[in-house]
Formats: sequence, structure tokens, C-alpha cells
Amino acid sequence: MDRHATAVWTGALKQGTGTLEAQSGALKGLPYSFKSRFEDETGQAGTNPEELIAAAHAGCFAMQLSHFLAENGTPAEKVDAKAVVTLVPGTGITKSALHVTGTVPGIDEATFVSLAEKAKGDCPVSKALGAIEITLDARLA
Repeated sequence: MDRHATAVWTGALKQGTGTLEAQSGALKGLPYSFKSRFEDETGQAGTNPEELIAAAHAGCFAMQLSHFLAENGTPAEKVDAKAVVTLVPGTGITKSALHVTGTVPGIDEATFVSLAEKAKGDCPVSKALGAIEITLDARLA
């Protein structure tokens, strides 16, 4: 399977602007800029590549963990995953911190954490991010 997205950038780095579009149409003319990437941490100025990587990592991890929980005979009622991607200007992306809370009947905390660790390693986006540190904070709701 191949998926695609398109970025269009006009102008110089600091003054320029860009838009992103995704194959699915979920992103259509989504603005991004130097300000949204390096200056505005509120997210009000538009998106940025790190935010999109965080969304991809959280989504992939949640699906992988849900799969492992079902295989364990303890399907989740809910998996709430968040990824925080760290960008260090001049260095690059250095870390993705996964935080997950699960509502999973019939499972103990140790088993949940163990399956979450397994999902962290097996998630395809985690594998793609192999050059950076990936941490995990996992707990039951």
C-alpha cells in the first residue's frame, strides 16, 4: 500500500508559507509556516511536520495496542493515546513520548503495560522513527 501527501511552499523559510494536502482529503489546504513550526506552541498559527508525525505515531500505536489487547482476550473499550514529538532547533526531531490510558476490562496493570511496550516496538510508525528516542507512559484508566 502506498499513501501520499503533498506540500507546497512559497517564499523564503521565515517569511514563506505552505499548505499540505493528503490523499484522503482529511488535509486540504492545511496551512503551515515557520511561525507554526518554530515560534507558536499554541497551535493557533497552523500545523507543522512534528504535529503530523505525533498524530501518525499516536494513531498507529493505539491501533497496534488495541490489536494486542484483543489477541490477549481482553479487548479494549477505549485506548486514549497521545504522542509528544520534540523538535530541537538546529538538531532536529529527537524524541516521541507516547502516553496511553486504556479502559480494558479484565486486565491487570502489569499486563497492560507489557502489551503497551510490545505495541511501542511493533507499531510501524515507531519502527520508522527508529533514529529517535521513543518513551512510553502507560496506565489503566
